[in-house]
Amino acid sequence: MIRRLLQPVWILLAVIFLIEAWLWDHLEPIVARVVSLIPLRAFKQWLADRVDTLSPAMTLIVFIVPVIPLFPLKMVGLWLLAHEYWISAILTIIFAKFLGVGVAAFIFDVTRPKLLEMEWFEKLYDFVMALRAKANALVDPIRVRIKHALRGDGSSWSSRTLRLIQRFRKSVHEAR
Repeated sequence: MIRRLLQPVWILLAVIFLIEAWLWDHLEPIVARVVSLIPLRAFKQWLADRVDTLSPAMTLIVFIVPVIPLFPLKMVGLWLLAHEYWISAILTIIFAKFLGVGVAAFIFDVTRPKLLEMEWFEKLYDFVMALRAKANALVDPIRVRIKHALRGDGSSWSSRTLRLIQRFRKSVHEAR
């Protein structure tokens, strides 16, 4: 019974996790495009060369440090939220989120080989990838149902609803 009660919570957590993973996957190519537009490609190569000379533990610091400056930006978003500047707060928080995930994806792409040399990090990485697979397995049936419902192929609730609306409109027009 408790498991049944917690299932919506697990689904919500899975959806949040998958949104983060989706952002990660989709922001990394955007960051790559930005890197190609401005001289970040040279910076990425320079960073990769420097990371190659570091120990895995020092590489972890290189991975973590760039995200720290984004913390004040998130605090600004919370301050705006507390002072009821709703739109500014939401935009600031979303911007900080996108920027944070983009920077983390960029840095992780450079530091991943070194980080995976640490056994505990590799286990953590494998755990997160397994968790991502479980989250996908949990959310996929819901995603498929939503796609079928939105497709309106004749058997879903949306097409039935549309037919009911059309019948109602027809009956209203015939009554006049």
